[in-house]
Amino acid sequence: MRILVLGRTGYLGAHVADRLRALPGARVFDGGRSPDADFGVDLAADPPDRLAAVLAAAAPDAVVNCAGATGGDAVTLAEVNARGPALLCAALHEAAPAARLVHLGSAAEYGPGEPDTRVAEWAATRPVTPYGATKLAGTVAVTASGLDGVVLRVGNPVGAGAPVTGLPGRIAALLRGAGQDPDAVLRLGDLSAHRDFVDVRDVARAVALTVTTPGPLPPVLNIGAGRAVPVRDLVHTLAAAAGFRGRIEEEEGGSARSAQVSWQCSDITAAGEALGWRPAHGLGDMLAALWAATAAEGSGAP
Repeated sequence: MRILVLGRTGYLGAHVADRLRALPGARVFDGGRSPDADFGVDLAADPPDRLAAVLAAAAPDAVVNCAGATGGDAVTLAEVNARGPALLCAALHEAAPAARLVHLGSAAEYGPGEPDTRVAEWAATRPVTPYGATKLAGTVAVTASGLDGVVLRVGNPVGAGAPVTGLPGRIAALLRGAGQDPDAVLRLGDLSAHRDFVDVRDVARAVALTVTTPGPLPPVLNIGAGRAVPVRDLVHTLAAAAGFRGRIEEEEGGSARSAQVSWQCSDITAAGEALGWRPAHGLGDMLAALWAATAAEGSGAP
């Protein structure tokens, strides 16, 4: 099986590519802007005919789109998260219409959740940020394309390599900087929001199952832990894993996104039924992996 992974150099893409390479008989190719990519692809800028030519040369049985932008201005977000999937679908129609397309979406597409309620794939989407809105546009492009496409709507991924642009990676970096200083103080915003944190290894396994499961699949599948955890619990659990000896103080007011979306939790029943998938790692596992990688990076270990 020939699998083309777009966005392999990113946080999720690296884990996904490693998991796919472990599949028996899989040949995994890297598509992206990196000079050493197997196939040069820029979803934010390539014209459709160029991307179609690249896809024809790659001749994939499956394409996994991990490319995406989580930060930047609205134009950057739209170019990567909305234009990118639309361009990819158009090029696949021309060059590889039988290939399965697996696209990584985001639970941010749902917008604010109701406390104590898990949101299913059929629920209304009400994104409140440019990120969520552009990710939703990408999802619509895939689900309306007529291709053999599946969108995995991922919760808040946590694990080794988490970027500092996201909360788990940022907290891990702060803890590494604080070290064992008993007088260290981490001053953070309001940590009362609830999020559905999912181990990045479980996300990668879900992608592998989606690539290899035969037959038609639902167009959208939630990939999360299926439980909402207070962000405060994540911070304190990570601090314990790091052996942090200082104080954590919450300041009044948090991020605008936390204020707008105080609760997120995904119903993952459909993924279990369609793929036989359930998360294998709990919060402690994913934070231990994140801290081990952060500590190794700080010590210069490989």
